[in-house]
Amino acid sequence: MSEKKVYLKPNVVLEPLYDRWYAWSHLISPATASMNTIARHLTIMDSYLDDPSIHAEAVLNPKMKGGPFMDFGGGRVAEVKALKETILKRQEKVIQFAQAAKELDKILATECKGFGLETVYEKVPDILKGYVELYYDRNNNADFRFFESLLYKSEFYNKKAQSIALWITNNDHRPFCLSTPRLDEPDVLHLPIPFDHAGIDVLSRMKRGGGSLAEIKKILNISADQEALFDTFFTETPPPVYKKYTGDKIRMRYFGHACILVETKDVSILVDPLISYYGYDSDIEHFSDADLPDTIDYVLITHNHQDHILFETLLPLRHKIKNLIVPRTCSGKLEDPDLKLMFKNIGFNNVVAIDEMETIEFIDTTITGLPFTGEHSDLNIQTKSCYLVQISGFKLLFLADSRIVESGLYKHIHQQIGDVDVMFLGMECDGAPLTWLYGPLLTKKITRDQDGSRRLAGSDCTKGMALVNIFNPKEAYVYAMGMEPWLEFISSIKYTDESNPIIQSNKLVKECEARGIIAERLYGEKELLYDRKEVLAAELQ
Repeated sequence: MSEKKVYLKPNVVLEPLYDRWYAWSHLISPATASMNTIARHLTIMDSYLDDPSIHAEAVLNPKMKGGPFMDFGGGRVAEVKALKETILKRQEKVIQFAQAAKELDKILATECKGFGLETVYEKVPDILKGYVELYYDRNNNADFRFFESLLYKSEFYNKKAQSIALWITNNDHRPFCLSTPRLDEPDVLHLPIPFDHAGIDVLSRMKRGGGSLAEIKKILNISADQEALFDTFFTETPPPVYKKYTGDKIRMRYFGHACILVETKDVSILVDPLISYYGYDSDIEHFSDADLPDTIDYVLITHNHQDHILFETLLPLRHKIKNLIVPRTCSGKLEDPDLKLMFKNIGFNNVVAIDEMETIEFIDTTITGLPFTGEHSDLNIQTKSCYLVQISGFKLLFLADSRIVESGLYKHIHQQIGDVDVMFLGMECDGAPLTWLYGPLLTKKITRDQDGSRRLAGSDCTKGMALVNIFNPKEAYVYAMGMEPWLEFISSIKYTDESNPIIQSNKLVKECEARGIIAERLYGEKELLYDRKEVLAAELQ
């Protein structure tokens, strides 16, 4: 008798971890992962071990939400200590690498005064030799860049630190992911497999296509003592059959935050996939992975922040993605890792790096990468791109978390692309300070005033309306606000009606409506249909 086909349950979480910490993009590139290990993970664990009660109190204070505090209620000290010891042992070379990078920063700051750098190579810490190039900027400030592709081939890219946690969820609650590691729980199965493991694709396909339980156990090397829990992740009940969009219109579906699916009967384009992936009852209407097509032609990534690159969504989608489009960089700068290298090293094929004003053409559709300013704390970050998606002449502009700092740039862009039909803009206009995200990558401390002035902020009403005035959209939508409850564990955002981003986005919506522009702050889900025939007819007139 043949084995019954089973399906992965719709509410099984596939959670990627690095040293048992939630894996985000800065924990993949060897350089950024090393700096976060010493300056975020170990620092937070040391603080917790010194005084767990401070962390327990801070977690209960809404003003401290998103801070460096472990959410263990002051307990589990022995487990945290054991995890720290495991990291210190497993990541010995990685820790040495990070310490050497800090040392090299100090050497360059104190010894390089505009004279030739060739002799300075002798002073580069041995562990970094052959992996860095020294240079001056045009103002005679010395710095270094990594040969990042070589780092992925070195002992500093530690795939043994990567793992997957599987568990069943029935709600959106999770501790803030940058501050609390994942310790052992009776209902969580930890698999010591790297992110490029083929078993992740086989497992993910079983959510819709089903498969053999015995086969997936073999592929994932499930042990006898893991089988009972692993079996609970599957059901013999098949999911509802997915209905592919076959209409003649352009369909836009909002999946929450900055995730938009644009479909025609011929093509599907998914922007910044961050999806409430799990099939459980919720008070908020929202699309899930069940509403995604079997094949996604293009996935567009706007920038390298954890609310726009979510491996928990992307790894289960990997088998569906034909082309992954990322902003191009090969700077080698510590603060600006190469996304193409990152995705290729965790098992994604057909990764395409796009330049500013470069266009990809297919069928009746084009995707154009556009410059993106703001939201990066004034760091020299190149891995960021807005996108213009044009289908049969209909233009959708995805501005992500752009903050207009010089209107001339966007006027130049407008001269090239013209007016648009639909514009999407993030308006989280307060933003966290520089150190909240990039602090572990800094060697020299900055003042509190400096930190507060350099924020991860999107547009307020004034700057948002400046973009509306330039691109003249018929429809304007505010997105990427972090409001959906399934975002809280990565953004730590919880707004009230008095929150400045809500006030500012409300003002923008009202100003747009007063001008006859359809406008809305998106939340949960939204579906819109646009008639391509009308667009084509208008072009012919």
